Amino acid sequence: MIRVAVATCLALAAALPLRAEVDIIEVETPGGINAWLVEEPSIPFVALEVMFRGGTSLDDPEKRGAIHLMAALLEEGAGDMNAQAFARAREDLAAGISFSVYDDGLDVSARFLTETMDDVTELLRTAINEPRFDDDAIERVRAQVLSGLRSDLESPNTIAGQAMSAALFGDHIYGSSGDGTIESVTALTRDDLVDAHGRVFARDKIYAAAVGDITEDQLAALLDAILGDLPETSVPLTAPVEMSFWGDVQVIDYPTPQAVIRFAQPGIARDDPDFFAAFVMSQVLGAGGFESRLHNEIREKRGLTYGVGAYLQAKDQADFMVGGLATANSTVNESISLIRAEWEKMRDAGVTQAELDRAKTYLTGGYPLRFSSNARIANILVGMQLDGLTPDYIVTRNDQVNAVTLEDVARVSAELMDPDALSFIVVGQSAELAN
Repeated sequence: MIRVAVATCLALAAALPLRAEVDIIEVETPGGINAWLVEEPSIPFVALEVMFRGGTSLDDPEKRGAIHLMAALLEEGAGDMNAQAFARAREDLAAGISFSVYDDGLDVSARFLTETMDDVTELLRTAINEPRFDDDAIERVRAQVLSGLRSDLESPNTIAGQAMSAALFGDHIYGSSGDGTIESVTALTRDDLVDAHGRVFARDKIYAAAVGDITEDQLAALLDAILGDLPETSVPLTAPVEMSFWGDVQVIDYPTPQAVIRFAQPGIARDDPDFFAAFVMSQVLGAGGFESRLHNEIREKRGLTYGVGAYLQAKDQADFMVGGLATANSTVNESISLIRAEWEKMRDAGVTQAELDRAKTYLTGGYPLRFSSNARIANILVGMQLDGLTPDYIVTRNDQVNAVTLEDVARVSAELMDPDALSFIVVGQSAELAN
């Protein structure tokens, strides 16, 4: 019966009108945990997001991959429940509970009926505070991770991405994969996973949001019950990184008919006053999909690739602009020349009025589509908190996009676009590469 109810709630949630204006309530629990809440009592369903800042960047450098493996084991038994019992308890509640981790955060997502809130709260509390890390679960999940790492060794896309990270970030923790290596993951012990858990789960790293049929008092009680027993602090966040841009092409020889190209240059901080001008500029250059200049020049006019893009990217301690494409080995040099030409064109002339208008229309029109479900709204709210934004950003965001002028884009393009720093990694095999 609960499963049917959940399916009905999900269908109703998907049918709710899209909206980009939501009433955000800032909640502080008796235990001192801060969260954002959007009350939506029309269906008895709740979406909860809890983010622990830091993610795999909190790894002990000598134990790379420990936090990734630890996060994968959080659904594999907790308290007095082994992996099978935990899965059965979650299924009986018809709750969606998942854990995911990336460089700068570990995300806890939960979707549940209001009537099961107490039981889901206890299940989450147990999973976060009392993971078992049973030997059989460790070996089963380790085998899955190792299988993925072996596949990565044969993936040109992964090879290119990891090479770009290593080149940009060097010895900083960002320079290596949070998944670890075959050697590092193989060597991890249960004690390493316990240590990894303690590095991530602390109250000073919590960002939380809930959307749905839940009140302020209920959310406060839920968060204190789940998170109130965690230690106040853990290891500090990773240090700032000085990125390295070499302004040339590095080639990794690899037997593949389609070479993979990654490129990067310095970016702009999210809190920079010129961020929105840079954001609109990147939409025109490469983030706008079929409408972007890079797509038009490299795919539409010349058919050199199926897809190409470039966009602003931010980590907690690094801001940069990154892009990529795949093309035949014989057309790598042509593709790189075209990218450099578009970089220079954007630096020297900015965008046209038609491009500016089109980019604004797309960015403002697409924004409400992000608010299509309680789960997506909760995710957005946590992301806003991580970026240091205020609740009224949802209302003012499109105004900030629309306020960008041609002069703003021209000025920021001249300052930000740096063809001399534009750096390329190519994974492929051709005598013509980098000649």
